[in-house]
Amino acid sequence: MERLWFITNPGSGSTTRAKCNALEGVFAERGLTLVGRTEFPEQKMPAGADLDRDGVDTVVLFAGDGTINAALSALRAWEGSFLILPGGTMNLLAKSLHDTLDPRAIVQAAHDEATRIALPYVQAAGHRAFVGLIMGPATAWFRAREAVRKGAFRRLFQAAHVAWNRTFGGSGIRISGVSALAGRYQAVFVRPEKGELHVAAVDARDWSAIAQLGWEWLTGDWVAAHAVSEGLTREFAARGKKPVLALFDGEPVPLAPGTPITAGISRKAFIATREGPE
Repeated sequence: MERLWFITNPGSGSTTRAKCNALEGVFAERGLTLVGRTEFPEQKMPAGADLDRDGVDTVVLFAGDGTINAALSALRAWEGSFLILPGGTMNLLAKSLHDTLDPRAIVQAAHDEATRIALPYVQAAGHRAFVGLIMGPATAWFRAREAVRKGAFRRLFQAAHVAWNRTFGGSGIRISGVSALAGRYQAVFVRPEKGELHVAAVDARDWSAIAQLGWEWLTGDWVAAHAVSEGLTREFAARGKKPVLALFDGEPVPLAPGTPITAGISRKAFIATREGPE
C-alpha cells in the first residue's frame, strides 16, 4: 500500500471534510502518496483504467455502505486493493476487516502489515451487496432513514407515513428457495456468508412488534427485532408476477419477478488488519 486514491462522502455526518482532511494528513505522515481524491456523489467514481495509468495500488474508502457499494461496483474489474475505513452508521464491513474502528490506527496497521482477503456478497441482476440485501414492502423505510441522516424532519414524517402504509397495509412478500420461510413477510434481509446466504424474514403483525421494527430500522440493526424468522440457502427468488424493490447495501434497485438471488465471493482484494479475519 503505497499509492492511494481516496474516495469519501464529505456530505455525510460521519465523514466530514475535516475528518477527510485529517486522514490525508495521516497518509502524509506514513509516507504514502495520495494520487487523487473523489468526493462522491458530487464527483464521478474513478475508472480502473485511470487508476492503472496513475499507478494507484490501493483505493481507500471512507464512507457509508452506499458509497462503498458504488465504488466497488464501479471498480469490480480493477485488480488493485481496497482499504475500507469506518465512515458509516453500522460499519459492518470495517468491523469484519479490522480490530479497531479508529481510521488513523487502521491506516497505520495497514501500512505496516496487512492481509488481503476475499469477501462474500449477495448478487442479483448484475448488482452486488457486501453488507446486505433488503426486499419487500418495508424497503419504503429507506427514504425515512435517509431523511433522518440528512436532518430533514418534515420529509421524515412524510416518508414514514408512506412506509408505514406500504409495510403494514399490504399482503407482504413471498419467497421460494428457503424452506423455513413459507409465509408472507413485510421485509426480507439477506446477509452474505461464505458459500451461502443468511435470510431473515420479518412478519410483524402486532403493535409492539411494529413499533420495535420501525425503531430498529431507523436506528440500526433492525434484524434484532423479535419478529424475525431465519434460514440458510444458496439461492432464492421472490415469488409473484410483479417487480420487487431491493436495497443493495441501502441503494434501491427494482428486480424483475423471479430474479435469482445467489451468493458470490470476491477476489482477495480487501485489506484486513485484524488477527485471523474470516
